[in-house]
Amino acid sequence: MPPDLDDDLLILLSDTARHVRTYADRSMQAHGRTRAQLAILARLERHPDLSQKELAAIAELSPVTILRSIDRLEALGLVQRRVDPVDRRIWRLRVTPEAGPPLSTITDSLARLHNIATIGIEPTVLETMAHGLRCIKENVSTRRSNTVDRKNSPSIRLTTNCSAAEPNRSSS
Repeated sequence: MPPDLDDDLLILLSDTARHVRTYADRSMQAHGRTRAQLAILARLERHPDLSQKELAAIAELSPVTILRSIDRLEALGLVQRRVDPVDRRIWRLRVTPEAGPPLSTITDSLARLHNIATIGIEPTVLETMAHGLRCIKENVSTRRSNTVDRKNSPSIRLTTNCSAAEPNRSSS
């Protein structure tokens, strides 16, 4: 009997991610920005002075895509490029004070989306879900970057930091 696709974890994960992206895109368009632009601003706020190449790697976007987005954000006065003090070929990026309102929009939109997405889900369930998603992310990321012979990889079990144990609920 074929598996029930409505209950397949990977299909649910993919569908959920698509719905969240679509909702976020519509929310950001109402503020005159794209989700990608606001994601770049949020990353630069958390990690100032990244190079365009470093930002592209973190965002998992092509350098050309990052370049175009940074050009737009710079034209809007939201991002500033600075020459790297060690290597003048490298641009270091940071948000400008004018980025404050869009960054506030990000915070408000994320809180609203979190509230909508988690209606009716107990906090302990959310913790377990977050733990499971971190494990999936780590497993897939490890597999992607692993140099194991691809012909034999389906039978190889990779070691990760994820365990069957419940997430750590200690308050720190």
